[in-house]
Amino acid sequence: MASVMIVDDTAVDRRLAGGLLESAPNVDVVYAENGRDALEQIGISAPDLVVTDLQMPDLDGLQLVTEINSSYPDLPVILMTAHGSESIAAQALANGASSFVPKADLAENLVQTVRHILAMAETESSYQKLVQCTTKSDFEFNLDNDPEIIEPLTDMVQQIALAQGVLSNHQRIQVGVAFENALTNAMFRGNLELGREQFPVVSNLYVGQRAIDERFKDRKVYVRALITPESVKFTIRDQGPGFDISTVPVVNDPESYKDGIGRGLVLIQAFMDEVQFSPSGNEITMVKYRSV
Repeated sequence: MASVMIVDDTAVDRRLAGGLLESAPNVDVVYAENGRDALEQIGISAPDLVVTDLQMPDLDGLQLVTEINSSYPDLPVILMTAHGSESIAAQALANGASSFVPKADLAENLVQTVRHILAMAETESSYQKLVQCTTKSDFEFNLDNDPEIIEPLTDMVQQIALAQGVLSNHQRIQVGVAFENALTNAMFRGNLELGREQFPVVSNLYVGQRAIDERFKDRKVYVRALITPESVKFTIRDQGPGFDISTVPVVNDPESYKDGIGRGLVLIQAFMDEVQFSPSGNEITMVKYRSV
């Protein structure tokens, strides 16, 4: 049973988020009325994950993220963002938050986001000693459009990066989130050409039908993961039509927080040190350097 703490100074919003998670299996929800209350409770019994509002009196969400990252670096934090808090959210992501969900999209995305981050946080390196002896890990894949591939591949690159010492534990989660979003975008938005209105809520059945469609079935996702003790570099390329890279959202742009696609690209840019797109928009290269 995973313990998730909801932090919000507004009782209605607190109960809304908590109610969504209480309906999810294997989740125990605890509540804090503000940032200071949250830190006091964490000091007594730390949860597995914190979901916090950004705009709170006394100790706001940004300060809470900073305190947690300093004192409890293995504790992941998800932000609940409202319109007008974009600049704070961008700073909180830079300070160690693992993801964010706009308050307007809680019903659609909160439970799924919590599950993803919990799964990444629980990933343990089953071959840590072996990987620590390597000087470079360089993998290339040509992937079918199968969503079941995404999670194990994300787990693998996280384990290797952590074992080689290039990432801290919370950076491992952030890089995993960026990698997963880039891979999902390439597979769903690129190869299968799912539109913005379909992408956030698309079903596995529909994806399966799309993957065997004559128009898309032979398309692959190319992935290269180059992991050294100094950096993590990913190249992900799809065989779809690409997109206009001038529309890539900016991290602190309010319009970037309005849908699932913009959210994924915002997280990628927030968590990686370098992000480049090919002119055609069907290839992304992402780099994360080892912190000094």
